[in-house]
Amino acid sequence: MAARDLLLASLVLSCSLLPCYGVVLFSSLQRTLVVTASPAPGQVLKGGVDKITVTWGLNQTLPAGTDSAYKTVKVKLCYAPVSQADRGWRKTQDNMKKDKTCPYKIVARPYNSANKTSQSVEWTVQRDVPTATYFVRVYAFNADENEVAYGQTTDAHKTTTLLQVEAISGRHKTMDVCSICFSAFSVLSLAGFFYIEKRKGKRSQ
Repeated sequence: MAARDLLLASLVLSCSLLPCYGVVLFSSLQRTLVVTASPAPGQVLKGGVDKITVTWGLNQTLPAGTDSAYKTVKVKLCYAPVSQADRGWRKTQDNMKKDKTCPYKIVARPYNSANKTSQSVEWTVQRDVPTATYFVRVYAFNADENEVAYGQTTDAHKTTTLLQVEAISGRHKTMDVCSICFSAFSVLSLAGFFYIEKRKGKRSQ
């Protein structure tokens, strides 16, 4: 009995110490930020080409001082569930250290407490972002660099107001143009070589 009590006490103590070691659970975060993104419904964003504007601010219905601990924010592009299915490397986990929902950082900056209602950033969709369905999430961090709150462009089930991204092909247009020019130059050079050789042959006769 004593051994079991000691084991239970150890487990309780371990759980109580988790926050001290920076373990943050997404389920513990408050949704205090209102986040919107510029793409129109149905618009498909091209990687390396299209831009989006993300705007966020503190929910004005919350009590004063709600954001007193906010020091920095990170804006991220996140996979929607439809693009996470059967892809373990994109899996959502409650432990923020293990969560793989939001791998693409849009921007990180200090939280502007003087402008709580509307902060924004314009971002070009990066070329390495794969074709998938996404949403945007903004995390607020405290002085210890732990997540304390968030906001996102979609609902709690992550099924509404989603973004579609279409990745670029493996080849760039500039490379295609250069390839065509090089091929044309090679053909002309070869034709010129045969023409010169033919003239030399006639002269030797």
